[in-house]
Amino acid sequence: MGGSKVGAPEHLIIKGKRLDGRTPGDFRPITTDVGVLSHAKGSAVFRFGNTWAMAGVMGPHEMHPKGLQDPANATLRTRYFMAPFSTWERSRPGMSRRSTEISKVIKEAMQQVLFLEEYPKTAIDLYMEILQADASTRIAAINAASMAMADAGIPMRDLISAVSVGRADGVLILDVAGLEDNFGDVDMAVATVADKDQFVLLQVDGIITRKEFETLLGMARKGIAEVYRKQKEALIRRYPGATMEAVQ
Repeated sequence: MGGSKVGAPEHLIIKGKRLDGRTPGDFRPITTDVGVLSHAKGSAVFRFGNTWAMAGVMGPHEMHPKGLQDPANATLRTRYFMAPFSTWERSRPGMSRRSTEISKVIKEAMQQVLFLEEYPKTAIDLYMEILQADASTRIAAINAASMAMADAGIPMRDLISAVSVGRADGVLILDVAGLEDNFGDVDMAVATVADKDQFVLLQVDGIITRKEFETLLGMARKGIAEVYRKQKEALIRRYPGATMEAVQ
């Protein structure tokens, strides 16, 4: 979801540069932080430029009502939502159809890396809030969620790392921003287990050729490697005794 008041620009790419000055393969500035909430079991912030996502984890704790307990696994409950002040137009408080859909998508992705069998009959609650939106919000949310889970000490196969790629003015781009999301041709969300070819999320909005799809996947792989590095660096800052090899 974009956060700009302006209408459709005449061009999104001018002399090889995007409207924010980036080349097609550049990220916006990335900021990561872990352990930002004192009352959550684990928490993190992930930022792409003007898109800010915060995640908090509570649990594992006893699942209520008990009739919904899974005797073999923990139950992961996810809630993604946008703060009312996250866009130029005030967002409606509470869950929307879009929030519900993204919550489900992130839940399905996170279940691929969590060892939920370690905590049978319990619940793990994952909350993700978009503090400011300038496109790629689900991407920022899943990156923050992965770091928050690691901060909470929930056993994981590895972190999940995600990026957005797309096409604007016929040019393939990395890290889709607001105007590119609103007025571009294609937006594709990609998430993998760490920087490996183990996909847990792949969503495409728009029509692309097979060649473009393969090129975008290559751009996503390179971008994911950078996101993964930033995520691990944030966890190492939080836990100085850890190593890049240990945070996996």
